[in-house]
Parts: sequence; structure tokens; C-alpha cells
Amino acid sequence: MSNDEPPGEDDYPGMEYRQERIRVETERHRIEGVLRLARDGYRSRVSDVLNASERDFITLTEVSVSPIEGGPVELHPYLTLARRHIVFAVASSEQAEA
Repeated sequence: MSNDEPPGEDDYPGMEYRQERIRVETERHRIEGVLRLARDGYRSRVSDVLNASERDFITLTEVSVSPIEGGPVELHPYLTLARRHIVFAVASSEQAEA
């Protein structure tokens, strides 16, 4: 795994994953992207990842970032976001493919 890429499925052999598109808002931005979750069990829900006290950051892929007060939308292959900046998070209406 290079420093420029988020971890891929090959980086955690034996783990099965699913992807869920979520929308997160901070005080200044609306961020939409794909969150990788465990297929089932521990860390299989968005709330499990957001409430994990041992993690200070979450990583999203296929990300769009929009300023809340208007402005251009930025697109990024991935983004790492500090959990402490999240005001709220919801599942996006558009589901990601596994």
C-alpha cells in the first residue's frame, strides 16, 4: 500500500467488506463518499465506525466536497476526515456497489 492510496481489500486478507455511500456535514462542508464497512458483525454499521473511540479519523473514497455556504464542488479519490469535525452523518440515497 502506498502513502497515496487508502487501504484496499487486499491489505486485510480474510476480511469481507461492503461499501455504503454516506453524507457527512461539518460546520463548513457537506461531504459525500463511500465508507468501507465489515460485511457483518463488528464494525458493520456506519454508527460503529463513527463511534469507535480508538479511531480519530475515517476515510471515504469517491468523495465530493461542497462548501455549505455555496461554491465549487471538489472531487477527490479519497479523503480522511477527523471524526471530531463531524456534525452529522446520514446514509446517502444512492447506494454504493460492493
